[in-house]
Amino acid sequence: MKHRAAAMSALNALGENGLRGPLDVTRAAAAVLDADDTIVGWGPKAQGLLGYPPEEVLGRPVDSLVVDDTGGQHAVVEHAGTSTLRMRHRDGRAVRVVAAVLSVSHDRAGPARLLAIADADETDQWEAQQSMLRGLATESPVGLAIYDTDLRVVWTNAALYEEMGNSQYLGLGPDEMVTHGEVLSARYPPTLEAMMRQVLATGEPVIELHYRGRPPVDPDRDHVWSCSYYRLQNARGVTLGVCEETVEITDRYLAQQRLDLLVRAGAHVGTTLDMARTARELSVVAVPQFADAVTVDLLEDVLEGDQPPLGKVWTGSLIRVGGGPGTMETRPGETPPAERERIDYRPDSPQARSLTLGKPVLEHPTNERGEELPGSRLVVPLRAEGATLGIVTFTRDHHHDPFDVGELAVADELAARTAVCIDNARRFTREHTAALMLQRSLLPQNLPRLSGLELAYRYLPADVMAGVGGDWFDVIPLSGMRVGLVVGDVVGHGLRAAATMGRLRTSVRVLAQLDLPPEELLSHLDDLIGQPADEGAAAPLERDTPPHDEALGVTCLYAVYDPVTGRCRMARAGHLLPAVVNPATGAVTFPELPAGPPLGLGGLPFEGAELELPEGSLIALFTDGLVRARGDRDLDAKLDELRAVLTEHGRPLEELCDRAVAKLLPGTVDDDAALLLVRTQTLGGHQVAVWELSPDPEEVGRARDMVTEQAVDWGLEDDLVFTTQLVVSELVTNALRYAAGPIQLRLIRDRTLICEVSDTGHTSPHLRHAGSDDEGGRGLFLIAQFTQRWGTRHTPAGKTIWAEQTLP
Repeated sequence: MKHRAAAMSALNALGENGLRGPLDVTRAAAAVLDADDTIVGWGPKAQGLLGYPPEEVLGRPVDSLVVDDTGGQHAVVEHAGTSTLRMRHRDGRAVRVVAAVLSVSHDRAGPARLLAIADADETDQWEAQQSMLRGLATESPVGLAIYDTDLRVVWTNAALYEEMGNSQYLGLGPDEMVTHGEVLSARYPPTLEAMMRQVLATGEPVIELHYRGRPPVDPDRDHVWSCSYYRLQNARGVTLGVCEETVEITDRYLAQQRLDLLVRAGAHVGTTLDMARTARELSVVAVPQFADAVTVDLLEDVLEGDQPPLGKVWTGSLIRVGGGPGTMETRPGETPPAERERIDYRPDSPQARSLTLGKPVLEHPTNERGEELPGSRLVVPLRAEGATLGIVTFTRDHHHDPFDVGELAVADELAARTAVCIDNARRFTREHTAALMLQRSLLPQNLPRLSGLELAYRYLPADVMAGVGGDWFDVIPLSGMRVGLVVGDVVGHGLRAAATMGRLRTSVRVLAQLDLPPEELLSHLDDLIGQPADEGAAAPLERDTPPHDEALGVTCLYAVYDPVTGRCRMARAGHLLPAVVNPATGAVTFPELPAGPPLGLGGLPFEGAELELPEGSLIALFTDGLVRARGDRDLDAKLDELRAVLTEHGRPLEELCDRAVAKLLPGTVDDDAALLLVRTQTLGGHQVAVWELSPDPEEVGRARDMVTEQAVDWGLEDDLVFTTQLVVSELVTNALRYAAGPIQLRLIRDRTLICEVSDTGHTSPHLRHAGSDDEGGRGLFLIAQFTQRWGTRHTPAGKTIWAEQTLP
């Protein structure tokens, strides 16, 4: 717009005089000299310039009006031409003027020369303006065009003339000077003619409008110009037309577009840790501005989360994970792209060459004669930290221009940013897979089939991305058809809490096989947790701080349910009370259990309590994440909501689980939550047989007879009856030999056949290999060989040795 301001200034200064200079005969001050340079004529403009009336200068030598630099008189140049003089004004000051001497006659008599005088400052300004106008017309790099009121070209400067290939544009309209013209700037009319008519009508100039088109000098490539328009008017305010200034900004525009593209890529590519979505996001950013289509193909190892190979690689086939037309969603009627489609490339394909060379490959399609066809394909390898992840292919089929050198760098940068995002997603995939594997190994995937219980559960980790947390539950089959029920809560969540949870779950399962009462099991577990804490306190001095053990402060509830007696013994270590539903009344209670301290603190004992549960009772074991949201201190209200769900105890347990989660955790889970629902069942009298035996050796035969009779009543096979006779004989004989007091014999028939012998002794038998000359010691060895499993559990009154056989 500097050109516009200068041009308007010049036009305003010229005014009505147009291009006439101050020495023009119509504007200059004139004096007539004779052959002796005596003033014989004095015009009114000369009087206006120097102040002398005619009568004061006529007859005087013109030299008397001219002074030199010292203030003295100066002779007027005698020859024709133009010079700068200083002339004496009537008021005594010196006036700098430009004088032009013209010869009118060579006769010594009468007028000989005409002296034209003009103010030198005015003349200098006029000449500068003339130089500027000549520069705009012939030397300026800015293209100028003047349109008349009909918006037809009436004048262009040399820059525009050469830019358009020396073509003749006089008489053309603004939209006829290039082909494929397009207004790029927003909030402007769609054509130059409509925009220029707006300028004519309003007088409001348009500054830096971006316009794209193909000039005749380069008809196969798009150019971009920055255009400005303003209305032209004469001194009387009459509209003459519109002036157009154009500067080609193709390179600058493309550079800005590429920078904007990279900025958008940084903001919109890699918003998630999903590789397919990252590929689609790249397509959305790049299409249609940079390419007509984008595809992303990855190595199969990358999709599995494995470490990609270092350096250049070619496998022959890749997995297509995304790309296409550049939309995140599938349009109505479109078929969604196939997930993980295998793509086989030829060894001479640009994709194979890009992977092999480890650099971008640009391909232009050709016809049978080897002539290039419109469009191009650019393949760029996806590399992160020296490892090859795959390739991205940018395709142009409808773009006006093929990829150029500058766009190769842009594609390389887009691929580099995408590769970083995909590599992050790959790392997450690996960690997520490991976390899920850890979760599968730490939590029960399939609850055991038990005759004494009906089970259902829900597990919701706070770390949804990892899929695993610190809460856990477990169902552990025990001897004598009893079942151990566990629920616990590790402080925190994520992988560290999950690892701690796995350690505790394993410890509980091991301790449960010892058939310990719940309170004793928690005491042993508390001791185990205290050991790592003691080891951390004794850490080497070079370590700043001992490692924190997430197991400290863990809460846990352990229960053992016996379907034969219908009794359930529970103990808790700082855990929430369970909910118990009476099947007859539907009343929901939270039985008061002794509150032991959280695990790992030590110093306080754990106490248990025994509940008598009618058949069909419902037990709900849960962690605090289900009823105590972060920042929610109203625990009683949450427990009332759980109570309301459990009152409908007749519904299927799976439905009750869903209702409880929907009611108590309607939004995002911010803490791990576990829920285990248990509906109790009892074994009927026809499935259990109990005999009391006296401490008499003859009771061995009677016990064998009673068991045989019961086995026949149950319809057991002869082989099973024989094995049962052997087991009973050995167990009862051991009880008579090593214990005193009454003996109890019990048979339980369910999915297996269980034989139990209880006595008042507290010593546990041990399996051993008897020597060839030993008279005894083979009983337990025979039991171990003929039964599925056997073991010992201690009771307050003594011990019980049991053996379990598989039923056909």
